[in-house]
Amino acid sequence: MIHINNLSVSFSGEYLFKDISFKLSAGDRIGLVGKNGAGKSTMLKIISGEMQKDTGEIAKEKGIRIGFLKQDIDFEEGRTVIEEAHQAFYEIKQLEAELAEINQQLADRTDYESDSYHQLMIDLSEKQTQYEFLGGYNYKGSAERVLKGLGFLESDFNKVTDTFSGGWRMRIELAKLLLQNNDILLLDEPTNHLDIESIIWLEGFLTNYAGCVVIVSHDKMFLDEVTNRTIEISLGRIYDYPKNYSDFKVLRKELMEQQLSAQKNQQKEIDQTEKLIEKFRAKASKATMAQSLIKKLDKIDRIEVDQEDNASMNIKFPISVNPGKVIVEAEKVSKTYGDKTVLNNFNFMIERGTKLAFVGQNGQGKTTLAKIIIGEIEHQGQLKLGHNVQIGYFAQNQAEYLDGNKTVLDTMIDAANETNRSKVRDILGSFLFRGDDVGKYVKVLSGGERNRLALAKMLLSPFNVLVMDEPTNHLDIQSKNVLKSALNNFEGTLILVSHDRDFLQGLADRVFEFRNHELKEFLGGIDDYLKERKLGDMRQVEKSTPSASNEKQTENAPEKKQQSYEDQKKQKSLKNRLSKIEAEISQLEKEIKKTDVELQVNYEKTIAQENFFDTYNQKKKRLSKLMEDWEEVQINLEKVSVY
Repeated sequence: MIHINNLSVSFSGEYLFKDISFKLSAGDRIGLVGKNGAGKSTMLKIISGEMQKDTGEIAKEKGIRIGFLKQDIDFEEGRTVIEEAHQAFYEIKQLEAELAEINQQLADRTDYESDSYHQLMIDLSEKQTQYEFLGGYNYKGSAERVLKGLGFLESDFNKVTDTFSGGWRMRIELAKLLLQNNDILLLDEPTNHLDIESIIWLEGFLTNYAGCVVIVSHDKMFLDEVTNRTIEISLGRIYDYPKNYSDFKVLRKELMEQQLSAQKNQQKEIDQTEKLIEKFRAKASKATMAQSLIKKLDKIDRIEVDQEDNASMNIKFPISVNPGKVIVEAEKVSKTYGDKTVLNNFNFMIERGTKLAFVGQNGQGKTTLAKIIIGEIEHQGQLKLGHNVQIGYFAQNQAEYLDGNKTVLDTMIDAANETNRSKVRDILGSFLFRGDDVGKYVKVLSGGERNRLALAKMLLSPFNVLVMDEPTNHLDIQSKNVLKSALNNFEGTLILVSHDRDFLQGLADRVFEFRNHELKEFLGGIDDYLKERKLGDMRQVEKSTPSASNEKQTENAPEKKQQSYEDQKKQKSLKNRLSKIEAEISQLEKEIKKTDVELQVNYEKTIAQENFFDTYNQKKKRLSKLMEDWEEVQINLEKVSVY
């Protein structure tokens, strides 16, 4: 599909990567990994053609289609969710407009016997055939299917995209890419704003994707589930192995150990040879032998050990002043959006020094309660902060509050005060912004670098309580580990919203579970909580609660109702049928796409096959029927589901 040869890219005279080569083939599901700032997003931009390389060649197959999900996206204001999703079908939408124009002309004109009227009839027939060929009668059902898979409710389809958060707009953009039948998908942090249900749906979609997928992600579990190949960018080089992330890390470590062992053995041999050379040089009778050994030494291909980028953040979160024993005390705290209750009479107390984790599915109120605690949104009931409590808050979209037109240094200086302005450069250095890095504009930073800057900026304000909502989004795996260590050493109180079990393990000593809009407290860490709930992992936590969108969508959500036993049986049967229909749709779409490619490559040979058009049209009709069946089953399923 794509061959990349001796690719080099530099910024300000310093190479991001140099003379790297690899190829992308159909069926490859590649995890592109590396530290923040290593060049992962830059690599995706170069492959997509959005950014120019310095040197090297990129050879692409003719007519190849590339879809690119970027971290930062722009939407045209005024479109609804479904209208934006339909933008994926540009050719079909264009044909719809042309067909509407032709039909309007046919309705208005009366010169039925004229050549121009006859030509309109021919044009209509040709465009209708092309419209059907492109899937014009099926695209609306496909769009709805993908949007629902990514967590949208049917009631969201006609809402304007402007009313959704950046995370939900990212889902719309992802839906468009998945609908476009691209040959290559480039996905930059696709799971950052997805809940577990949507992540699992996306895993299934990508696992069955016939083309090539390149994914930048720091979600180890997602990478292990989806990828079959890993490319790491490190210190300007790449390391490419046909393994998922976890297997790649094991293999990479083993290979480095082998390299180190071989290098030591070779060095012993070199040292012995050099001693002999020095010994023989002193004797005239041995001079010829010494020269022979020198030539032998020059011919040795020195073994190099792959270098690792071990630079890491050096974070410490100091507490400002000692607060009282009670940090937060809540009585009958509730929050409603319209007629929908998100938090229902929550009662709890958080004491000084607690490390508390909020867990549960998206839409159950975790972020809402965090914002109530910091005083950002109003609520019902009583919530009091204790004596001397000073809160530092890290929001999910914290990096979005940074001004892209400021430099890293200016961002920090503007946020500093007289007492800590002199420490700005030291703080930036501890977050890996050193030398010329401080002069970079925020808008050119990667998502992980922006998160690091947002964390650094937090240190300029006094706090003894940290409330952090998904702080690991965009952070590379090493940075996540450093942040976890810093939070473990934090002597204040920590309230952490996260669905990352690896991050929560050994960090939290208390768990609040949000389920069915009620709060349940568990003493002990995340492993104790999962054991008590008899669950294997965090995915089961979030799957075991009713499916929901985000808290923004709660305003028009229907009230919860109890399912009868018969409805439960019917729901299970409908889900099984839906799964079979989706599997057949996926298979037929692949077969039809393969035939379409064959028609483009060798039209005459393809149509010469026995009963070609009969078979081809039968598949098209079957696909259309399956789309109708899918919509019918989906409607029936919604009728019996628990809302």
